[in-house]
Amino acid sequence: MVEFNEKLFLRKDFLENPVKESVRDSFGKTLVALGKKNKNIYAVSGDLAESTRAIYFKETFPERFVEVGVAEQNLMGVACGISLMNKIPFACSFAVFSPGRNWDQLRVSGCYSGNNVKVIGAHAGLNVGQDGATHEALEDLAITRVLPNLNVLVPSDAMEARKATIAMAKHKGMDYMRFGRVDYVSYTTEKTPFQIGKANVLIKNGKDACIIACGLMVYEAIKAAMILEEKGVRVSVINNSSVKPLDEQTILEETKKVPLVITAEEHQVTGGLGSAIAELLSQKQPKKMGFIGVQNTFGESGKPEELFEKYGLTSKNIVNKILKLTE
Repeated sequence: MVEFNEKLFLRKDFLENPVKESVRDSFGKTLVALGKKNKNIYAVSGDLAESTRAIYFKETFPERFVEVGVAEQNLMGVACGISLMNKIPFACSFAVFSPGRNWDQLRVSGCYSGNNVKVIGAHAGLNVGQDGATHEALEDLAITRVLPNLNVLVPSDAMEARKATIAMAKHKGMDYMRFGRVDYVSYTTEKTPFQIGKANVLIKNGKDACIIACGLMVYEAIKAAMILEEKGVRVSVINNSSVKPLDEQTILEETKKVPLVITAEEHQVTGGLGSAIAELLSQKQPKKMGFIGVQNTFGESGKPEELFEKYGLTSKNIVNKILKLTE
């Protein structure tokens, strides 16, 4: 029987009765709540306030909201300028535009200069759906993870997005958080711990494999673990919402128990979570590995569920990968 970690206080019956919630709504409402407590919180938008849900902040605190228009490089520059006034700006756009279009400003004005900006990359991944390949950020973890002085966070449900937003506001320094447009299945609760730089072991005592996932792929990993259990294959599951800094201790402790490690992410298999785990294990604890993610290709226009199926981002793909690698 799959053994969930009781210390994480997960929602009861979330597998039998899955409830989906909006991650971007959670971010937007949390930003308003933070703004009510801290007058130094600002929001900067690149003409996407409604889509990123920064509009909630605009409606509540118009005097602390800055609209720069379709000018993402300026978005980052303005946000960095605001941070120099001892404010805490949240720079909000789509991930393909920020950090995609303004990587130089993020690198130099933000990370190199040691500023305190919270970069929100919304509509990340294939779940943007009908917007198509140009709007499906599948490379943002790679281009942010490489930058010094930048934390990289990928919440796995709405509650975790709320906690990540609060944690970023408290942290003095550069942070990047990415999330999608579609609603995510909610499985964590108010009591579930969250900390930048920490991973949570959701399913423990796996002996055949360990799945390390982030974002909406965490739920797919949990479903895969349930299916595999019925086939006599026991796997552990780690929610690695902090892609950087990486929780090396937890990852090494869990992966030493199994012969196979699988990573799962809504991102290119190159440069993201899978690469981060491979870099760690190759140096400290070499393991047989498999990678679930987009395989060196751009996305396309389509319904999110159709795209997940085509590009292999489902629990079925995780199950098949593990069965193949454990033959």
